Amino acid sequence: MAKTPIDRVMKPVSKFIHQEYTSGIVLFLCVVVALIWVNSPFGESYHHVWETSLSVAFAGKAFDHELHIWINDGLMAIFFFVIGLELKREFMAGELSSLKKASLPMVAALGGMLVPAAIYYIFNQGLSSSGGWGIPMATDIAFALGLLSLSGKNIPTSVKVFLSALAVADDLGAVLVIAFFYTAHIEYSYLMFGAGFLVLLVGGNLLGIRHTLFYLLIGIAVWACFLFSGVHATIAGVLVAFTIPARTKINEVEYLEQIHSQARQFEVAIPLHGPLMTSDQHHIIEEIKRVSIDAQTPLQKIEYGLHPWVAFLIMPLFAIANSGMHIGSDFFSALFNPVSAGVMVGLVVGKLVGVFGFTWLMVRMGIADLPRMVNWKHIFGVALLAGVGFTMSLFVTNLAFADQQHIEAAKYGILLASLVSGAAGIIYLRSISKT
Repeated sequence: MAKTPIDRVMKPVSKFIHQEYTSGIVLFLCVVVALIWVNSPFGESYHHVWETSLSVAFAGKAFDHELHIWINDGLMAIFFFVIGLELKREFMAGELSSLKKASLPMVAALGGMLVPAAIYYIFNQGLSSSGGWGIPMATDIAFALGLLSLSGKNIPTSVKVFLSALAVADDLGAVLVIAFFYTAHIEYSYLMFGAGFLVLLVGGNLLGIRHTLFYLLIGIAVWACFLFSGVHATIAGVLVAFTIPARTKINEVEYLEQIHSQARQFEVAIPLHGPLMTSDQHHIIEEIKRVSIDAQTPLQKIEYGLHPWVAFLIMPLFAIANSGMHIGSDFFSALFNPVSAGVMVGLVVGKLVGVFGFTWLMVRMGIADLPRMVNWKHIFGVALLAGVGFTMSLFVTNLAFADQQHIEAAKYGILLASLVSGAAGIIYLRSISKT
């Protein structure tokens, strides 16, 4: 069948969106846009745009916040919701589904969190900026996987799987750090309401409710309750994700039997002469749709549907809104600020030492083995890429500091560390890929 002009345009676009490295490329371009914008003659407009006030009333309460707050506390809750879906999927049937599978990447992620946090604290001990120790703890999974995809064709798939599991475990750690260490004053009445809505979601799951709208509406109520409670609202995204049903209504064998039966019925149905189909044929197609929905898990369906929105709208908006900084004559002197130095050394050196060192200890002690076809050179390259901490590090920065100077200093460290770690990781992995 000849392709229509729309097909010829949309197929390359669809292929681009589903490439692993494209979200990382889009994020990088957004950082460049933000830096150019804020350092251009129109730099003032950058701040005016993100400081625009938006107000929404809900259940007698008014949400009146600046645009960048809506992005950081609202849209990023969807980002954390998708992280929660990924975590649940990995715990159920992925690289974290058994102790044997999960032990190595989880311990490597733990090392990649503890060592950077310790390094940052050493640089800032006794200072007002000491609370930013959580900033260099996280790895940006989109950037890291994107850079790994650009590191050569000879890198084994098992290396990508290890980095994915490491980054997912790292995300879990970051979520726990935000929940326990970067939560302000707690209003327990709202927290109890939120917990009640979560119980309702769990009950819906146990009762077999699979409709997305049920989880969407109650999930929004959970988010609002957490926002008013003082517990960071993005935590609500992760908790709601864990209530989403992750089992199919029918198994693979039943699905194949019903599809084959419907296909045979469609094949013998007498067609109309013309473009329309008979009511019997239409009924068969609708039945195939219903059976196909029953064979899907709501968790994977929602995750697949939200992924493009998160990767190509929410994260780019977050990047543009949070990575703009003035680069003047004092840029390099600012890097000697304890915050910048702590973040930069924590990400570049701390991640490398933590991920590689804890992995080596696990294997050396006989607790775990390296994944199949993965060698120590690959682990070293992955540890380098783990220093790319962009999205989550910027997010924690906004939670850790109220002082704008500390925020700017942290951004300097994050961007430079991500650039150094990313470039070093690609160069190193490409060099070993050739051999």
